[in-house]
Amino acid sequence: MIRIINAFCGNIYFMKIRDGQKKLDILILAAGLGTRMRSDVVKVLHDLDGRPLIDHVCRTASALGPRNVYVVVGHQGESVKSAVLKVLESDQVKFAVQTEQKGTGDAVNAAREFLENEDSTLLVLSGDVPMIKPETLAALIDTHSAGDAACTILSVNLSEPTGYGRMIRDDKDGFEKIVEQKDATDAEREIKEINAGIYCFDSRKLFSALSSVKNNNSQGEYYLTDVPLLLREAGEAVSIYKHNEPSEIEGINNRMQLAELERSIRRRTIARLMLEQGVTFIDPQNAYISEDAEIGRDTIIYPNVTIEGRTVIGEGCVIRSGTRLSNAVIGNNVEIRDNCLIVDSSVDDEATIGPMAHLRGNAKVQKKAKIGNFVELKKTTLGEGSKASHLTYLGDATIGKNTNIGAGVVTCNYDGKSKHETQIGDDVRIGSDTMLVAPVKVGDRVVTGAGSVVTKDVEADSLVVGIPAKKIKHLT
Repeated sequence: MIRIINAFCGNIYFMKIRDGQKKLDILILAAGLGTRMRSDVVKVLHDLDGRPLIDHVCRTASALGPRNVYVVVGHQGESVKSAVLKVLESDQVKFAVQTEQKGTGDAVNAAREFLENEDSTLLVLSGDVPMIKPETLAALIDTHSAGDAACTILSVNLSEPTGYGRMIRDDKDGFEKIVEQKDATDAEREIKEINAGIYCFDSRKLFSALSSVKNNNSQGEYYLTDVPLLLREAGEAVSIYKHNEPSEIEGINNRMQLAELERSIRRRTIARLMLEQGVTFIDPQNAYISEDAEIGRDTIIYPNVTIEGRTVIGEGCVIRSGTRLSNAVIGNNVEIRDNCLIVDSSVDDEATIGPMAHLRGNAKVQKKAKIGNFVELKKTTLGEGSKASHLTYLGDATIGKNTNIGAGVVTCNYDGKSKHETQIGDDVRIGSDTMLVAPVKVGDRVVTGAGSVVTKDVEADSLVVGIPAKKIKHLT
């Protein structure tokens, strides 16, 4: 058995491996520009659920455990390669270049040097079909292997099949041919079963047949869809795996379709979190949640919250309206009040954030600490039980336990050339409008007077005031 990890929901699936089954290679076609997107950005680099389309397909491919993944690139090839390598290891993926976009057959032919002599099963995927599930592809591969086929085609019935190639079956309900929309007769266009553009091939037989493909069609292109017919005419077995979930094979050709898939992913993600994880959404239609996000039991999400990337939220939290979390880690029983922004940062158990607070650059708010309104933390750790309640900027700072940062405090961390650190100890009281000019260290139990400018290190148990701040009293 091969373990298949679902790239969408983290579930685990199993695909039976038959005796003598060939190694699996995967070929992803990602060379097209996508002119109907009306964009300067190549289609497979448009974001869906915060990630490029090609990212989704690569994750699904990786979940099948292939020997190698081959990606055909063309337009903006270097940018596509970069996106792929964020998902797949460099030693697992090879790139082929389609110099001119002359059809799907020509795209596959670009990878000939890698695959034509391989004795493998080749799964062909489209870089703009992001919703296909690993378990669906596992079933396709199993059908291909069980039928000892040279080619197996994934098909599905669509109520509105316009734009798709139609599956034409023979008198025995087997494969006869695929006819593209622009080349179909009126009768053929009435057929609801379509070619999903996803195939399994015997690699050697694919490239042998591909050599005979012609471009005598209305587009003047080399269609990969001609290969199954050529294989059938050569006496090879061609199978069909008919899937029952049309939503998985939806391709993206324009921005309206992209928006529809975005809504579909969001609905599915929110439904899973409510039904399986016990998360409350006050208004599910007005929450924007990444599929990669994890949210714990009894957490409440208010309307107009955006949760992006691999954000993790614990149990019993309250996330108020207008908040955006991106790649954040939130502990248990945390309250994040209205209109906060937390990016690449963490908040520990029982802390309170906001309203209108900003955490970024690996900021860390420890247990039971409090960040108030119009407070920004950048690359700063606020210790357990400490507070910064009003109108404050804390950058490149480490702050100890049970320390209070007054309103209007700034850690002046930039000298015009470099950033410097501020260190503040435990049980410190930083008075309102204090400026801490880094690099500077403030010891435990220090008190600074309102409006002080601290330019030098302050020893523990001191009261300092003035511009620049000077010690006027020892506090013990």
